Amino acid sequence: MRAPSGSRVASLSETDPAAFVSENFGQAYPALLVCDHASNAVPKLLAGLGLSDAALQRHIAWDVGAASLARRLAQQRRLPWVSCGYSRLVIDCNRHLTDPSSILACSDSQDVPGNLNLSARQRAARAADIFLPYHAAIDAALQRLAERVAAPALIAIHSFTPVIGGSARPWHCGVLWDKDPRIAVPLLEALRQQVGNQVGDNQPYSGRDSADYTIGEHAERRGWPHVCLEVRQDLLQDDAGVAQWTERLAAPLAAILTNNKIYERMNY
Repeated sequence: MRAPSGSRVASLSETDPAAFVSENFGQAYPALLVCDHASNAVPKLLAGLGLSDAALQRHIAWDVGAASLARRLAQQRRLPWVSCGYSRLVIDCNRHLTDPSSILACSDSQDVPGNLNLSARQRAARAADIFLPYHAAIDAALQRLAERVAAPALIAIHSFTPVIGGSARPWHCGVLWDKDPRIAVPLLEALRQQVGNQVGDNQPYSGRDSADYTIGEHAERRGWPHVCLEVRQDLLQDDAGVAQWTERLAAPLAAILTNNKIYERMNY
């Protein structure tokens, strides 16, 4: 969906990367890893949204380190994964399209000139070119897994900035969940047993936030097992940090995903 159709406004050019990356490192378990905020890329037609390169390196544009963690975890556990190819500032793929935070004109005190006074057609173009293909890829991957079990698992990988609004966040990682304890509760227990871990239960964000889209749309509404993982960005700054957190997460997740009882539909 990169070229204009009829009179439709386009946000991606023919030379822009795809809206998503999808890789299958194996099918060790009927589970899918996703990374909504994997990239800080901006389509060429949007001219960097009027932001400096430094601004696009900030947490406002992407989840720093999250893509590297998700991909390495998928490789180590032999799982498929899907990641979004564009910055959350272009369109946030973990927000409902009707939510005010879907396309932000200001994020953490940073104005985003390229998002000011957008027309309905411009918003629709970003949804058609990025949001919809990304979520179609997630759905297709899950449907393939649903040929194996009644309810495949969805694991979303995010990262969070250590300080926001002047407030420090002490957690090393967070497990976000709402009504489904199948993955979240044993994962919380396992991570808290690891030496030095300060683990947030629905911190620094909450899995009960109605603005979030991916988990709710692809797993929760179907009664499929799911969890959202957050790791603090300063712990993912380099390859060593990513490797360490891959090891911290890989064993607990494998132990949970080995339990065939979790792959059943749940009525919340």
